[in-house]
Amino acid sequence: MSRRGLLIVLSAPSGTGKTTLVGRLVERVPGLVRSRSYTSRVPRPGEENGVDYHFVAPARFRDMIEAGDFLEWADVFGRFYGTGAAETERCRAAGLDVVLVIDVQGARQVRRRVRDAVAIFVLPPSFGTLEARLRGRSEDVLDPSDLQRRLCTARREVEMVGDYDYVVINNEIDACVDRLRHIVLAERSRVGAMRETIRTVVETFEAVDPAMGRQGQG
Repeated sequence: MSRRGLLIVLSAPSGTGKTTLVGRLVERVPGLVRSRSYTSRVPRPGEENGVDYHFVAPARFRDMIEAGDFLEWADVFGRFYGTGAAETERCRAAGLDVVLVIDVQGARQVRRRVRDAVAIFVLPPSFGTLEARLRGRSEDVLDPSDLQRRLCTARREVEMVGDYDYVVINNEIDACVDRLRHIVLAERSRVGAMRETIRTVVETFEAVDPAMGRQGQG
């Protein structure tokens, strides 16, 4: 009995910890994979092409936009990010649930194109906590103007929470991952997600001779 995989969209302001959350979520939920986005930015120390992202030159990224290769794409702080449409479809067709870690621009595009997408927004506990996390990030050295830009973007992004199906607050990593895990497991049991499995089970009932069924009850 097979089913088509879910498409889960997860968005959060920069500095909320979404990369860490999704990494742990994928470890804890069998059959859940993270989509590897394409990006035009250069790799950070320790990042690997094809593992963390598909790193491509800006010109190549633009060519892919023109070819319609992306399920969604966005310009985030001057860098392009996008989700490969063909790769996502292959995973879903194989019964794997796919989680996309994308911003609100990309989430809006996906929900227009994929009606059954499940959207989750992760909030920080407060604006002050987010600012402190951004100031303390080790992988980026943010100058004051960049920090202000990210904080202003975060204010605009949180205004879009009402467009999502679920909201989770990341006040503690393990607890937040557990809430995300329960969302995925619940969505797997929805009738829409289980339609093919349900059909297969129902067919086993329809194949039984009614007379045999009555006899078995006696």
